[in-house]
Amino acid sequence: MTTWYEGPLAAFDTETTGVDVETDRIVSAAVVVQDAPGSRPRMTRWLVNPGVSVPEAATAVHGLTDEHLQRNGRWPAPVMYEIAEVLAEQAAMGRPLVVMNAPFDLTLLDRELRRHRASSLDRWFESSTLRVLDPRVLDKHLDRYRKGRRTLTDLCAHYGVTLEGAHDAAADALAALDVVRALGRRFAARLERLSPAELHTLQTTWHAAQARGLQAWFAKSGTEEIVNPAWPLRPDLPAAA
Repeated sequence: MTTWYEGPLAAFDTETTGVDVETDRIVSAAVVVQDAPGSRPRMTRWLVNPGVSVPEAATAVHGLTDEHLQRNGRWPAPVMYEIAEVLAEQAAMGRPLVVMNAPFDLTLLDRELRRHRASSLDRWFESSTLRVLDPRVLDKHLDRYRKGRRTLTDLCAHYGVTLEGAHDAAADALAALDVVRALGRRFAARLERLSPAELHTLQTTWHAAQARGLQAWFAKSGTEEIVNPAWPLRPDLPAAA
């Protein structure tokens, strides 16, 4: 019997104007689908003209300039529709969706849909439930006492995954997918009997516990930052609509 981490998986990633899910915008996105480890991945890419200026700090990360996006990017409304449609198709086919730090990318997509389509991400999954696998949450739970950072680059190095072209949405999505497969193999004894649906539910609890721990650390260190415990999608704020 094929385990979920050896079977078909999809992955989603974005590049953005910044790190605030309520106000920042998507400038590129990708969905990667792979039927089995080692099989050729199928990639769908989008380039977006966000209609706002891209800060230099964001361009320094992903290399996408205002000029390039204005010349080659598409308007956000049809792109957000297409992304949501592709993700819904993956859910309907029963493919788990790998999203590194899911509350960022999925919440940002939700806010873009509300902004440009007067819609929400949830409505696309009324008939087929989205099952998310977040390598960041999984790794922090399964190897919680390991010291060091847990960015995608760090996870790739730890699990022996090659990341070529970091901060390209398709490259990052494929790397996150490979990390989940490697993580599944490494912790097979703890994961192979769990279905993606069960793991989705468990990650909701695990992420909340991780958020509480980080919040306690911030409080102890005198940092006022607030950690949102919601996963994989943060609740809507009225100002974001």
